[in-house]
Amino acid sequence: MRPVYTHRLCCVMALYKMSERTIARQVLLFVCFFSFSSVRGQVSYTIPEEMPKGSLVGNIAQDLGLDVKRLKSGKARVFSGDTAEYIELNKERGVLLIKERIDRETLCKQTSPCALHLQIILETPIELYRITIEVTDINDNAPRFKRTEKRFEISESAVVGSKFMLEKAVDEDIGKNGLQRYILSPTDSFTLKLGNQADEGKTVEMILQKPLDREKQENMSLLLTAIDGGEPEMSGTVQIHITVLDVNDNAPVFTKSLYKAVITENALKGTSILSVSAFDQDKGSNGDVTYSISSNIDRISEMFHVDEKGVVTLVGDIDYEKAKYYQIDVEATDNGGLSDSSKIMLDVIDVNDNKPLITSMSKSSKGSRFSLDSAHDPDVGQNTLQRYTLNPSNHFTLKELSRSDGTKYVEMVLQTPLDREQQEEHTLILTAFDGGTPQKSGTVKITVVVIDANDNPPMFSQSVYRVFLPENAEQGSSVVRVSATDKDKGSYGEVSYSFSQNTGKAMEYFTINSATGEIRVNVLLDYEKSKQYELNVEAMDKGRLTDTSKVLVEITDVNDNAPVISVISFSNPIAEDSAPETVIAMLNVKDIDSGKNGQIRCSVDSDLPFRIKSSSSNFYSLVTDQFLDREKNSEYNITITATDEGSPSFSTNKTLNLKICDVNDNAPVFQRQSYTAYVLENNTPGVSIFAMTAADQDSGNNARVSYFLEDVIVNGVSASTYISVNAESGEILALRSSPKKVVFNYIC
Repeated sequence: MRPVYTHRLCCVMALYKMSERTIARQVLLFVCFFSFSSVRGQVSYTIPEEMPKGSLVGNIAQDLGLDVKRLKSGKARVFSGDTAEYIELNKERGVLLIKERIDRETLCKQTSPCALHLQIILETPIELYRITIEVTDINDNAPRFKRTEKRFEISESAVVGSKFMLEKAVDEDIGKNGLQRYILSPTDSFTLKLGNQADEGKTVEMILQKPLDREKQENMSLLLTAIDGGEPEMSGTVQIHITVLDVNDNAPVFTKSLYKAVITENALKGTSILSVSAFDQDKGSNGDVTYSISSNIDRISEMFHVDEKGVVTLVGDIDYEKAKYYQIDVEATDNGGLSDSSKIMLDVIDVNDNKPLITSMSKSSKGSRFSLDSAHDPDVGQNTLQRYTLNPSNHFTLKELSRSDGTKYVEMVLQTPLDREQQEEHTLILTAFDGGTPQKSGTVKITVVVIDANDNPPMFSQSVYRVFLPENAEQGSSVVRVSATDKDKGSYGEVSYSFSQNTGKAMEYFTINSATGEIRVNVLLDYEKSKQYELNVEAMDKGRLTDTSKVLVEITDVNDNAPVISVISFSNPIAEDSAPETVIAMLNVKDIDSGKNGQIRCSVDSDLPFRIKSSSSNFYSLVTDQFLDREKNSEYNITITATDEGSPSFSTNKTLNLKICDVNDNAPVFQRQSYTAYVLENNTPGVSIFAMTAADQDSGNNARVSYFLEDVIVNGVSASTYISVNAESGEILALRSSPKKVVFNYIC
């Protein structure tokens, strides 16, 4: 047995500076010198992943020029470190075979290229061969989503261009076999907006490209497909369900624009006349309809009533002699203030229920005369008709006249003006007396009906109307209904409404119904532009008598503006050893709404080592909450969320990309604690014996590692006379041939 010479060699050290101190990692080498021929060479193979067990990798004997017998006699074995489980050597055939199925994604994840590094060692004499096997990707993974379904609830008032974040797909394959594109179908209402399709860090957004209408389509189902670039292509899908939420965008609509009915003038109160009906396409409370009588002519609303089901009933007295028909205006209104109107033409059927009447204009002047039929008395002389009396005689006196034939008749003469608004009818008793003894008389009842004259102007119920209106009131929504009454009757009491000329530009924002006095929104309002409007309204009857009133419309703020985040300053990058409370960015956050709608709170993700501090009104600072560690996270995407206090609230996100600067806070670490290397007997000077590497988690110059040998005397021999180390790569080189078999052992 040959003697063994043992020499202790120097340590391989990795040196670098760190905070003005030196940190070193040592590797103690004990190198064994055996009788080798030489390092014969190396060979590379390329195989696809997922090959079955026993599949051929390569004919190693043929490719290395070895005899199969040499593999057996040299007790060839594979030295592969952690990868031994995948490859085995068949010494009988001289080939490398798949021992276990290789999954490239498990082995290397997204790293490319992905390779196995092996060494084949033969004994007597010892020979060393290096084998590299590159594992290529196959398309064995389809893109996949975390969930199979995604649900959205979107208001039908959502504006075109609104964005909705979608879930990204993940594909474990790489290159063209990885995720390449997305398809959204159908694309009638939404389109897809993508970032760089190969970059999973980009967002996938669904963009609304045309207005939604719940009344046409309440539910939508879309399919998002993620497709890779393999052959054949593989894909994954997620079902997107969209529920369109209702807004009050439809007014009620009557089934008829004109209804017709008849009623007798002696119909009793409570008589049902007919039913009207209106339909609203909106949903829930937005589709609930209430009915009302909108006519304000001839006290229509006092004579007729419509209930919640649209049934119109008689609640007053009607008289064919006063009105032969009635036009009833009915209105259907939903809970959002949208409405429709219709008309009922009601014909009155006459009943014989009246005695002859005397009519007089309320503007009849003093001295106006009204002829009466004369009384007849068949007696003669003193017993015949002698005189008349009228009772009461407040407004009229009697005047006796004679006709050409000598017969007498009487006229009533108006003494004081009549006022229909004070008394519409006067009942008088005319009595005729004879001259006999005893005296006899006859009576007749006279009814005087006072006909209206236009002697009263309209009168508003209020001199000033004050209304509070939210700024998001929809176009066409009701603001207020002004009301003026005219004591006159018939056409003289009919009132029309309009804006006075001195209303100015406010007329551009509102309209008024000339018949009902209802004021509606004409254009969209904005609290931030104008907080109050003053409308001057005029009521005019058919005789052109007028009255005026003022409507003050106070606009109330609604939460229709999202906060705006402005970055005033941003320190990027920052060092990982920055102390807590270090200011990273200064922010200005504003919301032009008022009150609670304009009050803002700011926050960041609680999982991040940062927080938001309020420095003054509308100003915030983003600060570190703890020490950072670049080796754990070299950069952060910090999303700052500003949310107002409105109901519902609006929020805005601002994302800052912060990079962390490295500081030298990590020492290098060797891959192994001990190594064994074989040096050939009579080896060639300069040949590579082994390579050792140390890794440093820092970056840049802080991670740059230098290697050197610590000179050690072993058995009187300096190790540096046999080997040296490459300062950059850590490769150990032989300085001279070793004529003897020397055993060196080395540990880290």
